[in-house]
Amino acid sequence: MAEQRKIALTGDRPTGRLHLGHFVGSLKNRVKLQDEYKQYVMVADVQALTDNADKPEKVRNNILETTIDNIAAGVDPTKTTFFVQSMIPEIAELTIFFLNLVTVSRLTQNPTVRAEMRDKGFEFDRAAADKATPGELVSRASVPAGFLCYPVSQAADILFVKANVVPVGEDQKPMIEQTNEIVDKFNALYGEVFPRVTAVIPPKARLSGTDGGAKMGKSLGNCIYLSDSREQIEEKVMAMYTDPDHIHVEQPGKVEGNVVFDYLDVFDPNQTAVEDLKARYRAGGLGDMEIKRRLTGVIEEVVAPIREQRNYLAKNPDHVLGILKAGTEQVREVATKTLAEVKRAMKIDYF
Repeated sequence: MAEQRKIALTGDRPTGRLHLGHFVGSLKNRVKLQDEYKQYVMVADVQALTDNADKPEKVRNNILETTIDNIAAGVDPTKTTFFVQSMIPEIAELTIFFLNLVTVSRLTQNPTVRAEMRDKGFEFDRAAADKATPGELVSRASVPAGFLCYPVSQAADILFVKANVVPVGEDQKPMIEQTNEIVDKFNALYGEVFPRVTAVIPPKARLSGTDGGAKMGKSLGNCIYLSDSREQIEEKVMAMYTDPDHIHVEQPGKVEGNVVFDYLDVFDPNQTAVEDLKARYRAGGLGDMEIKRRLTGVIEEVVAPIREQRNYLAKNPDHVLGILKAGTEQVREVATKTLAEVKRAMKIDYF
């Protein structure tokens, strides 16, 4: 088990290019962890299909985009193993075994699942969904079974390599809790096979959307992408939500809830200057345009080297595909060993 404590796994759904929310919530941690752990990064195409089954080309087209964004952000394929989820059939097999350890009621109680069901509009009555019991929520929803059960699939994603460290955003913490419930149940029934999992959550684990929304999301249209040009960054920053009552420069403004200051807190390396700007803004005499121009420059400093590297990688798709293929082949070997151990523990290794 000592060796298992050195394994980390994380991944992305290939439904679009990655954005600053991914960078803050997970990518920065991946860069750090790859020097401390044996790290796997999964391109989660199976998970993406749980709500994109009618758009397989969308998932396929973003396999390379997701991988390119990771590598461009500093996740080194010589230190981290990249692989494609659907190319590891052992994950699906392990998911089937784990489904026997989880109730439908427990799945619908998962806060992450409930929130994502609302975000994706699966309920026919969104207002009533927050008050619905787990059973009512399922009966009212058009949610695919695969989507409802993806916390179990996610547990299989993590455990088939026996990872016990997962860098995630705060919103994914309930998923890790459910994974540990599965670990405890499996180990109690069949013997000690899987390690418990620890979520590694950065101090600023969630970045608000440019519109002031609680979450930055590809489907919400409130993202700054790692591939955005300086012009695109400037356009999005200039449209950012600030203090709606701060109409004139000389008026005192509110810093709390002001997205521009939220982003400066996260990305500006000169926090002393940021605190000075906050004081000036609160006192009056500092306009939104000045802080937005500063933020544009700060974000460009972060994104420019990533954008340059991803542009280079995008011109060499065969190289990126080769990284995925080699990593997937390595992971298949790990998966085969884990499934053999699981079947022995479950006494279904007949011959």
